[in-house]
Amino acid sequence: MRRRIKNKHPLKPEPVYESVKVAKLVNYVMDSGKKNAARKIVYDCMTIIKEKTKTEPIEVLDTALKNTMPAMEVRSRRVGGANYQVPREVRPERQRSLSMKWIVLAARSKKGKPMADKLADEIIAASKNEGEAVKKRENTHKMAEANKAFAHFAW
Repeated sequence: MRRRIKNKHPLKPEPVYESVKVAKLVNYVMDSGKKNAARKIVYDCMTIIKEKTKTEPIEVLDTALKNTMPAMEVRSRRVGGANYQVPREVRPERQRSLSMKWIVLAARSKKGKPMADKLADEIIAASKNEGEAVKKRENTHKMAEANKAFAHFAW
């Protein structure tokens, strides 16, 4: 029997940048329900991006997300007592969520700077097609490519 389909709550755009992507980024940065702290981090990050790149921060964020979105990923599938890593295409909403998650995790893994600086550096690096989040996408694609032989298990 299939599960019930969940109703997705539409996210309201962030008031300062009027962007749903920024609102989602705030939610990914948020820790322990402290949304105002997360907003401050993201807004500071956007001002740092604007100062460093001299371009609109939303455009830099868009290119960073585009550069870190995975097209393929591997999902574990159990067939006849063995687990196979089966390559699958990634749904668009999952692409966006993985992209943001990887950027925030890459920023969190760095040490020695405030979170706004680390996040800005990671977003700028991702927009130039470099950085940890882009490496993560490349590794995901490599794993999918290496396990192409098990693609017939995807159903």
